[in-house]
Amino acid sequence: MKAPKPDSTRGRGSLIRLVRGFRRDLLSALPERFYRAWMAEYRNPLIHSFVCNDPGLVKLILQERPDDFPKSDRLREGLAPLLGESIFVTNGEQWKHQRRIIDPAFEGGRLRETFPAIWSAADATLTRLTEGEMDIEPEASHAAADVIFRALFSLPIEHEIASRVFRAFRAHQDAQPIVNLAALVPLPRWLPRLHSARTRRTAAEIRGLIESLVAQRMETIEAGTAPDDLATKIMTTPDPQTGQCFSASEMVDQVAIFFLAGHETSASTLGWALWLLAANPDWQERVAREGRGLTKDFSAISTLKVTRAVFREALRLYPPVPMMVREATRPEVFRERPVPRGAQLVLSPWHLHRHERLWQRPDDFDPGRWETPEGKASARDAFIPFSAGQRVCPGAGFAMLEGVIMLARIVAAFRLSPGCVPPVPVARLTVRGRDGILIRLERRKDSE
Repeated sequence: MKAPKPDSTRGRGSLIRLVRGFRRDLLSALPERFYRAWMAEYRNPLIHSFVCNDPGLVKLILQERPDDFPKSDRLREGLAPLLGESIFVTNGEQWKHQRRIIDPAFEGGRLRETFPAIWSAADATLTRLTEGEMDIEPEASHAAADVIFRALFSLPIEHEIASRVFRAFRAHQDAQPIVNLAALVPLPRWLPRLHSARTRRTAAEIRGLIESLVAQRMETIEAGTAPDDLATKIMTTPDPQTGQCFSASEMVDQVAIFFLAGHETSASTLGWALWLLAANPDWQERVAREGRGLTKDFSAISTLKVTRAVFREALRLYPPVPMMVREATRPEVFRERPVPRGAQLVLSPWHLHRHERLWQRPDDFDPGRWETPEGKASARDAFIPFSAGQRVCPGAGFAMLEGVIMLARIVAAFRLSPGCVPPVPVARLTVRGRDGILIRLERRKDSE
């Protein structure tokens, strides 16, 4: 089965048309040829950018010379009200300091400690889900938010502050434009940023709620009564080079991105994975069989081979973060074409994962590809749902664990079928369904 993708425009040249297209949907605003091109250049008086689909260029930018291609300062323009100076938008020594504190919390051994939080959130999800046709996206968002609060702060989503943060994030996503004008136009730093009043208001509400959670946790840490969860681990881990821990304000920035990355991205992939299984009953039944055999024993996760392949295929077809932007710090030559200092370098998992020269049947849903030599080779060259190199997402292992468990347990409990209208992917903060993702759920008799 071919997985739906948006209709790309062809030859949009004017800046006004481009901005209008981006604000409606980042994915369909780009031309169809990007699924075949190794590199594409776009230039006007305000923007000079290069879309890099050549695996060699992707490796150069992300892995071989990452310090020469930092995250674009324009990236933070749209996200600054919410994320402040979080690890997602910083560069250089500031980013390295943050990473040295955060990485230990997500080391392999720590994943086992997050397993009970994921399992409990899955229990709660199965209790909430009902039979009938529904938009699965809000349910996936609820489940992912529950996981991140339980893992970070040992709080279920029903906790008052956790619930208010979740609602505020939903409002913030609705208020946040896909492309902020400042992300396209290089405004001087002293000029006030053009964020909407609603964006500023929802960001301030979220940060205020997170501040209260951080303050409460600091009190329990000082009293010696804090739970041993991710928040405690991060807040008490000093930078091994400087000996400094995160301040309260720094921790608010990091929690904001943990919630955004651990909630929005996980919810996006889970929703699409469930729809793909609804549309492919043969794969659905294989996942259901694995899910029925899953127990609370952490070692049982190793048995979910099919489920993991399905989740990886969902990440390939619907990468939650469809594009990343880096900036050239000096003149370069890419594919015999000059790249000036300051050029914006766009790395697009969306196009890379469906590139016609890199994948066999790129638009087809086929989890079996992950066990073929061709699929493994493509994965090495053209699969970056969590980025790559030194800036690979520190929570990638956590996201895979959460996604695979949630997917297996939901499908073991419910039989899925497609809703009345196929979903159309659009890029907001993450890749979502333009009108939601409709799925019909029927409780399996053998799961009762």
